[in-house]
Amino acid sequence: MPCSDSSSGLNIRLDLNERIVKFDFAKITCSSEIGGGKTLSQFCSGKTLEEVLDMDFRMLVSVLNLNADEEAQFILYMELDALKAAIAQYLGIEREGVDVDRCKISCVEHGDSFTDIALVILPPKELPKILPCSLSDRP
Repeated sequence: MPCSDSSSGLNIRLDLNERIVKFDFAKITCSSEIGGGKTLSQFCSGKTLEEVLDMDFRMLVSVLNLNADEEAQFILYMELDALKAAIAQYLGIEREGVDVDRCKISCVEHGDSFTDIALVILPPKELPKILPCSLSDRP
């Protein structure tokens, strides 16, 4: 299971109407990358930034059929939390429950039909209760 002491990377592509086209999330931990997969990215495709900010974690667990997979829920939590923080940082807004101070935009690129945003995201202040990788296999 991922540790809480590493940062994440997030790349977001928006269309000209600032709707999500796709995003890629990766968390570096224990010298290996943990990606969020494409499920949430596909679910968010076509949605406005405000719609994504309004998404509820528990609703997503149900809609994405992750009720029985705790590891997938953890990654979803990290991914959604990072995405919301990145969007709020990009929009320059404050939102209850979203910590924009942990996002650092490293690049914004505008093309003819897209905007790409690259961010580094520090770990959230609150994480689900997990054991560190070093202790998870111990009796």
